[in-house]
Amino acid sequence: MTLPIGITMGDPAGVGPEIIVKSLAAMSPEARRGYRIFGNADSLAAAEKVLGTGLDLAALDLHQTHIPGGVIPFGRLDERGGEACFRFIEAAVRQAEAGKIAGIVTAPINKAALNAAGHHYDGHTGMLAALTGAKSSFMLLTSERLNVIHVSTHVSLKGAIDRARTERILAAIRAGHQQFLRLGMTPRIAVAGLNPHCGEGGLFGDEDDTQIAPAVAAARAEGIDAHGPVPADTVFHRAYEGGFDLIVAQYHDQGHIPIKLVAFDTAVNVSLGLPIDRCSVDHGTAFDIAGKGIAKNVNLDHALGYARRMAATRRPT
Repeated sequence: MTLPIGITMGDPAGVGPEIIVKSLAAMSPEARRGYRIFGNADSLAAAEKVLGTGLDLAALDLHQTHIPGGVIPFGRLDERGGEACFRFIEAAVRQAEAGKIAGIVTAPINKAALNAAGHHYDGHTGMLAALTGAKSSFMLLTSERLNVIHVSTHVSLKGAIDRARTERILAAIRAGHQQFLRLGMTPRIAVAGLNPHCGEGGLFGDEDDTQIAPAVAAARAEGIDAHGPVPADTVFHRAYEGGFDLIVAQYHDQGHIPIKLVAFDTAVNVSLGLPIDRCSVDHGTAFDIAGKGIAKNVNLDHALGYARRMAATRRPT
């Protein structure tokens, strides 16, 4: 029996309901049976009213979560939305852990609404690690020509520098390496430097020599095709031109800026290091356009495609 892939609706006031309806409406009825929606029927109906796709919502495999007070208007930051998106995700995680779904694709959440509801996480990645009991997880942004895994994500720049330690960098290298092996490819991995010109021999900081280089050496000793540290101002261009398959970025913006420049609508966010499979769109709730029917579902389509690839290589529990 082929397990369905779960799709969490995200914040009901964001673009999540719209992009889900758009993506499902474009599928055949048979293809739709491969997905289970974790969300709210009234919010999906509100999105369908805006879009007018003709999608038969009653025929969807929906795990319903009630939202007290009724539908939240599109574009409104509301703690009820934060509570709802947490409940959608929690339900999906529990079904993934129980082997009832093959993995999870998440629509965007709003961190302010999530925290207003009392769920104090930095975003999906931290929340999923807490829900599954994972010690840590890594964010992989993957696209056709550029792939980036991050040593740290939603922390201050000062905090990110503190986290750029040999053990954490080596763990990121290993996580990216294993993900590529799972999908049938042995990756060439470049580890980005932290300081300008990788510190220029200590002139601009010594972290590249004392923290990053030892991690690369340890990875190579394990048989991983790792290189670096490579100056961050050139490594992304080299990878984009085919020189590397994966880059280990030392902090959030170092990795996010280049991949959003070249693959803004197609990059997929993948959480590595969890006991379940999860990937996501790489954009936010877009409250400014929610409910207007203009949100693109291209990114969600790519996330669903990547989730199917992961499901095909999923090990039985």
